[in-house]
Amino acid sequence: MSFKGIMKEIKDGFGSISMQGIETKHWRSRARTFIAPDMAPSGLIEQGKWANLPPELLLDIIRRVEESETDWPARTVVVFCASVCRSWRNATKEIVRTPEECGRLTFPISLKQPGPRDSPIQCFIKRDMSKSTYRLYYGLTPSEAGNDKLLLAAKRIRRATSTDFIISLVADEFSRASNTYIGKLRSNFLGTKFTIFDRQAPGNAIGSHTSQQSWRFNLKQVSLKLPSYNCNVATVSYELNVLRTRGPRRMHCVMHSIPLSSIQVEGTASTPINKQPSSSAPKAKEPIVPFSSPNLQSSSMVGNPESLVLKNKAPRWHEQLQCWCLNFKGRVTVASVKNFQLVAAVDPSFGIPYTEQEKVILQFGKIGKDIFTMDYHYPLSAFQAFSICLSSFDTKPACE
Repeated sequence: MSFKGIMKEIKDGFGSISMQGIETKHWRSRARTFIAPDMAPSGLIEQGKWANLPPELLLDIIRRVEESETDWPARTVVVFCASVCRSWRNATKEIVRTPEECGRLTFPISLKQPGPRDSPIQCFIKRDMSKSTYRLYYGLTPSEAGNDKLLLAAKRIRRATSTDFIISLVADEFSRASNTYIGKLRSNFLGTKFTIFDRQAPGNAIGSHTSQQSWRFNLKQVSLKLPSYNCNVATVSYELNVLRTRGPRRMHCVMHSIPLSSIQVEGTASTPINKQPSSSAPKAKEPIVPFSSPNLQSSSMVGNPESLVLKNKAPRWHEQLQCWCLNFKGRVTVASVKNFQLVAAVDPSFGIPYTEQEKVILQFGKIGKDIFTMDYHYPLSAFQAFSICLSSFDTKPACE
């Protein structure tokens, strides 16, 4: 049988499974919503005829599929391969590489892994001010068909002394008790300092995977919820503009979970694997964010001397246009105080080449009404980059 014939029969097999009455309606809706399920639906984990393929043939099939389908929505076929059965899922996880290696996003864990070193991963953000929601999509710009691939979503919640941005894998579920919750961004009272919390500890420090268990009782579903972790992975601070001078905002980001050595030629950053917090571990206590106005030289911005620190690239004043300008290489078309480019803030004594110091790791800017682009490089992940960009949406009258 040819390769195309095998794939056609696999797809037909999925159709026959759904016609047999397996409850996959919820699974299909979730698959359209975010990258891929962290766990394959139980109805599809059946050891059928495809489970007994020789390992060499199985790896060859999945390798061909992974190499041929590089963009969404066609890359959904790779997710289908991971959902055929347990052996196919293990083989798919073995074949699919990290974003740093291939520059592609496939499974949810890809959103926590560093991006590629050479070319950036290009995304865009849609803002809905009426619902206080922000959605991160994969791609250059919004498509006319409206079938863009959703990566992450966030909802802004204003509190008496702070503002929270709850980050989720889906567009309509922002509960911290949900298994789609992956982290949050919290501001101080003035909106000048933000802390990024990750539900999963950086690296591979988390214990073995434990899925949520649920059962039905009196026709009502009851779930055992996992505890919400809050690991402080980064701090974003905006400098106060006391003299009200003209110009863009000035910001610094201390990436507590990324070492400074990661931007060197052979440097590495932690790459999380597909694990979840253990239900037996205690809940981490959130550090209190002070209400006082931050100073870029304060102790909160110093952090670990080995941590990577990012700063916004200084713009240049354009005499003819009479505005501050940065070279976004066509990715930003509308002037806005929110636009920024982040580069590494490195002391000359570390001996890092000038080209690496000037390399834009994250850029964010406006291209239309409530539409913004976001491009990120190694060593940032999609989650970290999205969280930093969310801090730009909060009101900062003292910084402008």
